[in-house]
Amino acid sequence: MADKSCVKRLQKEYRALCKEPVSHVMARPSPNDILEWHYVLEGSDGTPFAGGYYYGKIKFPPEYPFKPPSISMITPNGRFITQKKICLSMSDFHPESWNPMWSVSSILTGLLSFMMDNSPTTGSVSTTVAEKQRLAKASLAFNCKSPIFRKMFPEYVEKYNEQQHAEQSVLKQSSSILPPEEGPNFLHETPGNDTGPEDQNRGETLNDIRNNKGSDKFPFWMLLLLVSIFGVVMALPLLQP
Repeated sequence: MADKSCVKRLQKEYRALCKEPVSHVMARPSPNDILEWHYVLEGSDGTPFAGGYYYGKIKFPPEYPFKPPSISMITPNGRFITQKKICLSMSDFHPESWNPMWSVSSILTGLLSFMMDNSPTTGSVSTTVAEKQRLAKASLAFNCKSPIFRKMFPEYVEKYNEQQHAEQSVLKQSSSILPPEEGPNFLHETPGNDTGPEDQNRGETLNDIRNNKGSDKFPFWMLLLLVSIFGVVMALPLLQP
């Protein structure tokens, strides 16, 4: 059972977050338990986490703000192990460094900053930039599979539905584009033999010339006749007595 001072403090922080939202951070207490908060961190531009939406939980002790909370992340992210407590100076891993002046907004801002870093800690993992980018792209779809997430953050569910609708529209537009129709002549030509009207006329002229040359050849029968006459003339002296 949470102390009254704890409940008042968390209620005050929630009102402050609603009044002045923190960039790249969304957090809300569970409707049934004010000690359990759900959060979403949005990946910062210029980092491998850009475009990602990282869902997690903060569990406050009944003695908050005099004792630190535990922090875990649910969305696969390539930086922290999911469903495992993350070691931070603002978490219950280091109660000696906890400052009661820290709030939900400062905790999550610190978590987001530490997420963009590569420093190892308990609950962290080492992955490639490509893996982080892949997980960032798939993060919103993963989150929307959770009934609790859908209930706690309907605006992100709406964002996901809009993305899906936009992708489907693009696919429909792409499928509705027909391939270009084939041209009447040139697409059926043999490759390398592009022929236009002038080339066709030129080809006809060359054929005519070839045909004319063939008709101008010396007739074979006349050649035989001349050979025969020549033979008779040459044989006449031999026939004389």
